Amino acid sequence: MDSINHSITLRFLAEPSDVNFGGKVHGGSVMKWIDQAGYTCAASWSGQYAVTVYVGGIRFFKPILIGDLVEITASIIYTGKTSMHISVDVSAGNPRQQAKSKTTHCVMVFAAVDDNGKTIPVPKWVPRTANEISLEAYAQKLMDLRKDIDEEMKPYL
Repeated sequence: MDSINHSITLRFLAEPSDVNFGGKVHGGSVMKWIDQAGYTCAASWSGQYAVTVYVGGIRFFKPILIGDLVEITASIIYTGKTSMHISVDVSAGNPRQQAKSKTTHCVMVFAAVDDNGKTIPVPKWVPRTANEISLEAYAQKLMDLRKDIDEEMKPYL
């Protein structure tokens, strides 16, 4: 599969309807945008409907202000047989200036599914650059951490 399809960027202005009680963009709005970008990346890569399997470690670095230009970049960083691990970065800043600051980061896992909701294989993503190789190793490290977390949570499920 062409590496061009492994990443997407959504851009839009933060609107007053996105505000929280503190006057900044609501974290729930940011999480919705992250899910939309992740889904778009997963569906584009797989050519299939995709469902969110996991969202981990959402980290909010700084607030987004109403009127900021928001950029959400979602990139495939690892593929399994039916899963796609996607790194999502959110940046924002004044639309009259070029500089944007990273505001949020997380990694999501999506699975491609058929019309009956059964998982189906996805194209293999192969990292080509040093940065992509590093991101794939990051995804694999996070998978190992999730296994430990899943084990710890078993008594409570």
